[in-house]
Amino acid sequence: MEDETRLSQQLSQALGEAGYAVDCAADGERADFLGQTERYDAVVLDLGLPSVDGLTLLHRWRDAGLTTPVLILTARGSWHEKVQGIDRGADDYMSKPFRMEEVLARLRALIRRSSGQTSPELRCGEVALDPRVAKVTRNGTPVRLTSHEFRVLSYLMHHCGRVVSQSELTDHIYAEGADRDSNTVEVFVARLRRKLGASFIETVRGLGYRVNSSRADR
Repeated sequence: MEDETRLSQQLSQALGEAGYAVDCAADGERADFLGQTERYDAVVLDLGLPSVDGLTLLHRWRDAGLTTPVLILTARGSWHEKVQGIDRGADDYMSKPFRMEEVLARLRALIRRSSGQTSPELRCGEVALDPRVAKVTRNGTPVRLTSHEFRVLSYLMHHCGRVVSQSELTDHIYAEGADRDSNTVEVFVARLRRKLGASFIETVRGLGYRVNSSRADR
């Protein structure tokens, strides 16, 4: 959520290359609508947005019970503004100019913590996923995945042990405005089972999919 077009494009490109589905908003009204209607893993928020400023958005979201992790990324770098941002509900705060690598690292940490993970590398049974380098291995052997397969697997492993519905997966692997076909999730899951073991992703009938850390792959 950034009103400077060039910076928004740079962030979107870097996040997309890191394996994320990205939505962009250039003003506070649009940002508020997306924040209230879409389910995000994390939000990068500029404070100086037109129409509605970032601090007001944070206040609205937290008052509405939204728990999405928020990283403030702003030119306002004084200590009291940082304190104000965090007190309003931000989870992290970075000042411009910044290094893209640090933004990505901080977002990985926010997403990891919000899903209850402690290790930078996610591991479920014989499968390991390293979000830092978008690498997946099974029993130490690298597994090649498409970008959408990686997004599905990453989301399931971030929520290891929890049943994730098909619609929730669909929301997290496609950007807003993309053609969201929930039936393709079944295709990606089928491909992942062929690559990672038929039993690795469990279908919970009528509810969705689940992977378990103790699940043995066959």
